[in-house]
Amino acid sequence: MPDNLEDLRGLRLAVLAPIAWPVPPPGYGPWEQIAYNIASGMQKRGLDVTLYASGNSRFDGRLRSVVPVALNEDRALDGNVFDAIHIGKLFEEADRYDLIHNNFDWKPMTYALARETPPLLTTIHGFSQPQILAAYYACAHRSFFTSISDADRDPGLRYLGTTYNGIDAETFTFRADVGDYLLFLGRFHPEKGTHLAIEIAKRAGVRIKLAGIPHDERYFQELIAPQIDGDAVEFLGEVRGARRDEVLGGALALVHMTTRPERFGLTLIEAMACGTPVLGARMGSIPEVVVDANTGILCDDVEAAIAAVPRLAAIDRAVCRTHVKNNFSIERMVDRYLDAYRIALRERLPGTPSAAETAARAHDWWDRPMAFTDIPPRPSSLRFTQ
Repeated sequence: MPDNLEDLRGLRLAVLAPIAWPVPPPGYGPWEQIAYNIASGMQKRGLDVTLYASGNSRFDGRLRSVVPVALNEDRALDGNVFDAIHIGKLFEEADRYDLIHNNFDWKPMTYALARETPPLLTTIHGFSQPQILAAYYACAHRSFFTSISDADRDPGLRYLGTTYNGIDAETFTFRADVGDYLLFLGRFHPEKGTHLAIEIAKRAGVRIKLAGIPHDERYFQELIAPQIDGDAVEFLGEVRGARRDEVLGGALALVHMTTRPERFGLTLIEAMACGTPVLGARMGSIPEVVVDANTGILCDDVEAAIAAVPRLAAIDRAVCRTHVKNNFSIERMVDRYLDAYRIALRERLPGTPSAAETAARAHDWWDRPMAFTDIPPRPSSLRFTQ
């Protein structure tokens, strides 16, 4: 480990990525994309980086893997089995590193309960359901935490800081011309509000294109597919590479009317990097990422969003791109993580939680209200992911 924590060149860093998709992902895969951006960004700063990811990942450095391809690319691979082996491989080799940066949710932290490890930093990319907070609380004395937005924090956890996700804006093509369609890009799931995006577009009299992957198949088949006509509502499926760049850049706006608070919203900064403003819900992280009336328009309900559509063409697309370059670059993200690394290396283990944190942990996390809005009636067998 470097003697001078102000200069971390040569630090032996392990970056743990999920293995659902390759790193970087060819299409969907936000956690994998950020893990790649962290690993490559840290390597450029002179750290000695090892990336733990699927075998078909692309990384100009040391890559460790336990599966030849990502799990979603070979359904014969059991995710429960290979996720555990993937995490276990890193902790088997933990003594090789000065610090471990976990981008794979809560399970890796539990491995640190059983043995001494180098300092462990976990980026909380989002709480998939309230119940998993039990794991974060149980491991809070073994792992440091960072959030990806101020909004996506739990009062019972201590954070080293907020580190916004960063992208390379130069990999997205700026388009100054205003598009003539709205775009939904993301998972087809009630919490992402695809149904609201369609309603807004139809009632505003603007075409909408839908790009992404089904995450809730019944939601897609019952509420989305019947509205697809190839004209007013066009289905593109998953868009990758140059096609994704083209679709993002050609839109009038990206519609992101989520039904639960967004954790960060990687597609928001990808759209703005192309110059495309965001029409988004005013909740969760979205007000931290999108500057209302400057790089998009934030709304509290569907009616306000419909009324805002005619104003989208007046948003300065160059300002959208500059906003991303100034605030959501890989360089800014790496700077913030290096600050967190220094604290973790100096303290080695998290401190004792405060009285307020302890009190917050005493609450029943599964009883906390969730912020779903404007969700149409659905069969009782269809449950929302919390």
